[in-house]
Amino acid sequence: MRLGAKKVTGMKGTIAIAMANYIEAGSIIAAASSLSLWQAYLNIDNIQIGLLSALSANALGAAIGALLGGPLTDKLGRKFIFKYDLLVYMIGILIITFSFNFPMLLIGTIITGVAVGVGVPVSWTYIAEEAPDKERAKRVGTAQLAWSIGPAVTFLLAVLAAPLGLLGSRLIFAHLFIIAAVTWWIRQGMDESKVWEGQKEKEKLEKAHRIKKSSVVKELFTNPVNLRAMILLLGIYLFWNLTAGAMGYFMPYIYENVGGLSNAQANLLQSVLWFFTVLTTFFGFMKFGDVVNQRMLFGLGAVMGIVAWLVLTFAPMTWPTLITFVLLWGSAAGIGAQAFYALWTSELFATRYRAGAQGIMYFIVRTGISIWTFLLPTVMSTLGFKAAGLVMIAFLVIHAAIGIVLTPSTQGKSLAVIEKARYGEIQ
Repeated sequence: MRLGAKKVTGMKGTIAIAMANYIEAGSIIAAASSLSLWQAYLNIDNIQIGLLSALSANALGAAIGALLGGPLTDKLGRKFIFKYDLLVYMIGILIITFSFNFPMLLIGTIITGVAVGVGVPVSWTYIAEEAPDKERAKRVGTAQLAWSIGPAVTFLLAVLAAPLGLLGSRLIFAHLFIIAAVTWWIRQGMDESKVWEGQKEKEKLEKAHRIKKSSVVKELFTNPVNLRAMILLLGIYLFWNLTAGAMGYFMPYIYENVGGLSNAQANLLQSVLWFFTVLTTFFGFMKFGDVVNQRMLFGLGAVMGIVAWLVLTFAPMTWPTLITFVLLWGSAAGIGAQAFYALWTSELFATRYRAGAQGIMYFIVRTGISIWTFLLPTVMSTLGFKAAGLVMIAFLVIHAAIGIVLTPSTQGKSLAVIEKARYGEIQ
């Protein structure tokens, strides 16, 4: 018997699952847009700011969640995660909303981050497994679209709530609680992934015939096919995210402390940036990701991102510079590493590895972000913004080179066909 919600399938189901990305990005941006407000209210120093960033949904909190959630998703099913994850997330959000001291804010941040980490990889996996072969980029792009709408809406809410000060920030977190509650209710009408169910039936037959296989984790690091996939995916997503992840949490802080903008101006600028990401996600990745050359599309986004950071780092931080940066980076993000990672990470691994691989890679990526964002405030205060900008550019150049060279040929093929071509047999 289903709990509450009526059966949800097709594109409606995809949207319900994609909302994990709205919640993830919204959580990061709700924290980023209010960082200076919490700093003033609680008298937070640079070390405490670094801790909030490092343990958040943007970094280590999500990393730990993904490491737990990936294997659980493969073992217990995609629907199992949908049933419980958002309940934990809502607890974390409530703690943040009513925080009145730093330990309370930190605890809520960690719980929220872990819940986000558990939920995001399974959403990408489920969407790809249920998508039609010729529409996989379009369906996966729905998650990217939600990931873009989350910051656009949250930053806009931050601008509108600015006169309320910290109360406005608390209300923004409360809106995430409401979105999560509605999403959880709708998800109770989702069916289990047919691909996962097929894999479980196959494993039962293997067990009945006493066919033994190594552990999934061991095979991820010993099977050359899996290793090549992880090199590509970590190469593009880790290095891109070292820049994008730092931006997600610290960009308003940079606008205010380096560019001299007010909190409201910084948040409005970021809202506009994410609006361009929404546009290019929908009119770029979702419309053309299944039909145009993916190496060309990825490369375009990668180059635009590099140019954006060159402008921001070396040009005076005036309004023309900021608008150019917002236009270039916002547009690049819609057709860049985040969207292609979500697509390729679901295509390049066999079903028995898919969610577990995502969990491990997400853990590595978010751990990297946690280290970098912990150091970033100190780097900017001691060496200056230009030094930090040069590091960001270097990260982007590395991700671009790896992605352009190693773009896979999976477009338009079924997951079963891709799996057989890569592994030689269905795993």
